[in-house]
Amino acid sequence: MNKQLLLPAPEVAFSGDHALHLLQGVSDGTVVIDTRNNIVFFNAAAEALWGYQQADVIGHNVAMLLPSGMRSEHDAFISRNRQTGVNTIVGTSREIMFQDRAGKLIPAELAISAVEMPPDGEKYYLASIKSITDESHRKKLLDLQNTVFRSLSGDMLIQDVADLVCNGVEEFVPNSVAVLMLLTPEHHLQVLSGSGMPRRFVSALEAMTLTEADLTALANDLDEASSIVWESYRSVGISLGLHDCWASAIKAPNGKISGILALYSRNQHKVADWPRKIVSGAVPFCGVVIEQYEARQHISQLANYDPLTGFLNRSSLHKVLKTMISQPGDNRFAVLLLDLDRFRDINDALGHIQGDTFLKAIAERLKTLCRSNYILSRSGGDDFVVVIPNATPEVAVDFIKTVTDAMQRPLEVAGNHLSASFSTGIATFPENGPDGESLISHAEVAMRQAKKEARGSYRLVSTIDTKEAQERLVLGSALRDSLSKGLLNLHYQPQIEARTGEIYGVEALSRWNHPTLGNIFPSRFIAVAEETGQIEAIGRWSLEESCRQITQWERDGVHIPVVSVNLSAGHFHNRSLVPMIADLLRKYGLAPERLTVEITESVMMDESDETMNVLSAIRKLGVGLSMDDFGTGFSSLSRLTRLPLTEIKIDRSFIMNLEHDANAQAVTTAVIGIGNRLGMTVVTEGVETEAQYDLLERLHCDVLQGYLFAKPMSAADLETWYRKPRKLMPAMKKDGAQ
Repeated sequence: MNKQLLLPAPEVAFSGDHALHLLQGVSDGTVVIDTRNNIVFFNAAAEALWGYQQADVIGHNVAMLLPSGMRSEHDAFISRNRQTGVNTIVGTSREIMFQDRAGKLIPAELAISAVEMPPDGEKYYLASIKSITDESHRKKLLDLQNTVFRSLSGDMLIQDVADLVCNGVEEFVPNSVAVLMLLTPEHHLQVLSGSGMPRRFVSALEAMTLTEADLTALANDLDEASSIVWESYRSVGISLGLHDCWASAIKAPNGKISGILALYSRNQHKVADWPRKIVSGAVPFCGVVIEQYEARQHISQLANYDPLTGFLNRSSLHKVLKTMISQPGDNRFAVLLLDLDRFRDINDALGHIQGDTFLKAIAERLKTLCRSNYILSRSGGDDFVVVIPNATPEVAVDFIKTVTDAMQRPLEVAGNHLSASFSTGIATFPENGPDGESLISHAEVAMRQAKKEARGSYRLVSTIDTKEAQERLVLGSALRDSLSKGLLNLHYQPQIEARTGEIYGVEALSRWNHPTLGNIFPSRFIAVAEETGQIEAIGRWSLEESCRQITQWERDGVHIPVVSVNLSAGHFHNRSLVPMIADLLRKYGLAPERLTVEITESVMMDESDETMNVLSAIRKLGVGLSMDDFGTGFSSLSRLTRLPLTEIKIDRSFIMNLEHDANAQAVTTAVIGIGNRLGMTVVTEGVETEAQYDLLERLHCDVLQGYLFAKPMSAADLETWYRKPRKLMPAMKKDGAQ
């Protein structure tokens, strides 16, 4: 017999009673629920937090401890966890609101653990609740302040920084909406950020005019802001689901009131007064945001507008034209270049000061003839540009005739009655050029022709650059032929997880090598495809080829977790896109999370119901949505939060000089932080050096893509690359990557 079996059993040093006694004395509130979600343990610290005694809660459903609005859905939420095992809260720590016995809502930090109890493996849950202290709030406010200041030091739009502030303040008070308003010189309130606010309430706030008495009251007591933005509108707010408000005025360094920060609660039950401290703590850096906004507005006015007439200057006009050209659909517009006839004679006769007065008078009269959606620019000394949206050549000609008649009425300048006339050139998009520079150049040629042949007349652009038109025609025809014959192909660029070195996925990139035309750059043939209406066909082909390839790789033992496919803005106006993607997933037996669709910022700017419905439907399939080249266009955080995105990609332009450019680092840091806070994967493109990798890894960027790891390559080359040992960075090795 084995002698070890005769040894006495060791003495038990810790029993179940000991464990219960230990939990009873824990300083954090501790609650345990059984398989029916009934409370079976409630320690003394929990009694102090909720105001209930053990006898009041033991045997009752745990929903009694939650705010009343959350109770009805709580059992179903726990049941999903029991059935699926998918943990969104279990094993994590998060801030919540609980409702005490007196009905007050109190903030706390919650951590939940799940334990399977022997002998049958029944799942019990243990919750540990810690009341959030003023010191905790102070630290988080300081973190938010530092984030705001870093954002302000970069190139982030002030609108986005304001959104960052409001989103941060809202995180302190669940089920609330923060609004940052500035006070205009006319004493109106202008909402700078408040995307969650009902429009009707925003309209009411912005329709208000503050009196001198209001401003005096605010200067004497910043908390008087609550009376202005809540007490007068309480009934409207309650009808829109708002039940309380904490607000503070923002005082500028010169002592004047510059704005108001308000936090509105959707909670029907009374919330303790700690949110007021949050608002007061956020006011100082809100003041800095408003100062920066006003400073940038002033700089923008100087940089973007002609100081004499207030019209857009030339560089701003080109930005507007670029935006108009990039809009999806069959948009068209006319560009009119008006050159003032014989202006040099007026300057010589009256002097430059009176010449400027004459130009201002001309500009004012021209402005009265334009509709509100016309774009006006002074592009040179005596040159004006008028852009007419949705205009045919006939509409442009009618407008010029109106201008000609109006200019015949004399203008009085320094006691002189002067008449004016314009020689005008008219170009139209898309007929007369693919970009703003071409349109203005063609209009200028036509204007010079009018001035040469008959001053005071107009000329339409009648000739286009035949070489460019012919090239588009040839490329468009060849592209259509190549698509039908399958001559396009996809290259794939790997995306690498920054911490582990593992493959995160690949981006599919279209390539075209024509038998006679040679290799055509993607930027060129994609532009031609958009001009000739073939871009949707390329998108459909790219989706199917990517799905086919990823399944082929899987059969060959090459596991690529996800493939990303670029689609143009036009695809998202097509309702057939979603069923087409669903059919491809079924056809190739592909899980939806293996496919990501990349969208451009022009899609982000298009908030039509049609586009938003298509994006939401794609996400409902389980397919990922990625914002490509984030930060290069007109990105807005308020829009970013409304899109069902799973991923944002930082454009390579921010990475090119990342090691040496503090502004690029600040913007990249902010974007990574925003992506992480919104629960999105952040991918950085254009990573080429180990120094860039080291910096991005320290900034907690999730995924990297660039020549440091691999160039875009054919499917066969990627398979070869996959099977070879890959380059690992020191940080990856430190994390144990193989």
